[in-house]
Amino acid sequence: MEIISSIKPLLAVIVSLIAAFLILLTGERARNLREFWTILASVIKFTIVFSMVSPIREGKVIEYTVISISPGLSLQFRADALGILFALTASFLWIITSFYSIGYMRSLNERAQTRYFACFAIALSATMGVAFSANLFTTFLFYEIITLSTYPLVAHKETPEAIRGARIYLTYLLGTSIAFLLLAIFMTYTVAGTLDFSDNGILIDTTAMGVSDTFLTITFILFMAGIAKAAMMPLHSWLPAAMVAPTPVSALLHAVVVVKAGVFVVVKVVIHIFGIDLLTKLGLGTALAYFSSFTIIIASIIALKQDNLKRMLAFSTISQLSYIILGAALLKPSSMVGGIIHITNHAFSKITLFFCAGSIYVSAHKTEISQLSGIGKKMPWTMAAFFIGSLSMIGVPPTAGFISKWYLAVGSMEAKEIPILVVLLFSSVLNAAYFLPITYKAFFEKENHTDHHEEVKEIPVVVIPLVITAIISILVGIYPDYFLTLAKEVIR
Repeated sequence: MEIISSIKPLLAVIVSLIAAFLILLTGERARNLREFWTILASVIKFTIVFSMVSPIREGKVIEYTVISISPGLSLQFRADALGILFALTASFLWIITSFYSIGYMRSLNERAQTRYFACFAIALSATMGVAFSANLFTTFLFYEIITLSTYPLVAHKETPEAIRGARIYLTYLLGTSIAFLLLAIFMTYTVAGTLDFSDNGILIDTTAMGVSDTFLTITFILFMAGIAKAAMMPLHSWLPAAMVAPTPVSALLHAVVVVKAGVFVVVKVVIHIFGIDLLTKLGLGTALAYFSSFTIIIASIIALKQDNLKRMLAFSTISQLSYIILGAALLKPSSMVGGIIHITNHAFSKITLFFCAGSIYVSAHKTEISQLSGIGKKMPWTMAAFFIGSLSMIGVPPTAGFISKWYLAVGSMEAKEIPILVVLLFSSVLNAAYFLPITYKAFFEKENHTDHHEEVKEIPVVVIPLVITAIISILVGIYPDYFLTLAKEVIR
């Protein structure tokens, strides 16, 4: 593997930090200029990330060390296939979400918009830091910055409900990472003498050094408990609580950035900390697979019972995130490709659904599924996009979600885990059970006497982004090779 030294990963991190400073400097006195900094930074960030794709697709790795603290402990960035997949998705969707946010925030005349855009920019810097981290130290640093920078976004409305949701959010994410994740990192460094990621897992040789299986098992459990951003049950309650945030926050941060940072770190722990061989020997992959399967089914059942649209989407996200963890946990090539590619596939589809929820709220001020009867006639673009996003969540071809579930299903058969295959099929039935009735209600049910939609009109600046992401959800399903190449490069 050829290693290229380049400052590009660092530039991808700092560009939105500079934008955050400019946004705060500009403030409310020049709104157009403030939003210009957001758009400019998002385009530059994506351009930097995209410029690294070609060498990485050729099997190369891009590294840059900021500072070396001691042997095996440094602030270092490393752009590889897994990191570039995550960074490419997040940076592209920041462009789309920036335009969506401008339309949403201005249409509702939301308060504290300068703080909103500044925190968004800082969160995207932290996301790039996690995506391009070369070791656990760098990962942990930016993982925590994501939590701290998104707290004001969750609490944005500053209502009692928003403050309560933000406190739950902070308690879960900060509490678990300090209590469990940090301890797991210390334990790893103690026995391995390094925190640098390794293709075979940095703990692979520790058993030969006398480290017990019990110690390694406890370390693995602490890692999984400490990565609450992955929203595995029972450490999932923060995500529905965070739905009090403005919809663009829910869309990007809770369909792409925050939650994807969680499952991304889980995948890194599986591949680069423990490694496939060690997890197979300890039997921990199978245990994690069944644990994530439990989350997939239970979260789907809870989603089925929700009337609040964003809350239903939150529980759907909890379920869908565990597909990614399941793919990694099965430790088979096809399953791992399915899990990794779902980072991108789920992002485009779920952000579409959240955008649609926001469009409904801005145009009709409706938040409950029961209020949507007949709204499809007034909001055809929004509800058509919602239908496409729903099909992807279910896994219907030719949408992006089908590609993910196909590889996961093949991986479950490679692992000879028929119960897991049953989970995948049953969960798709549950997905259909809570998504398809919404489209039916919107297009085929008559308005009831309490929900009138005469004055409802779609707002183009809000609708255009969700139409774009819906179209991409189909295109990624029809032409999956671009992202599949990166996913397969991870496990090569």
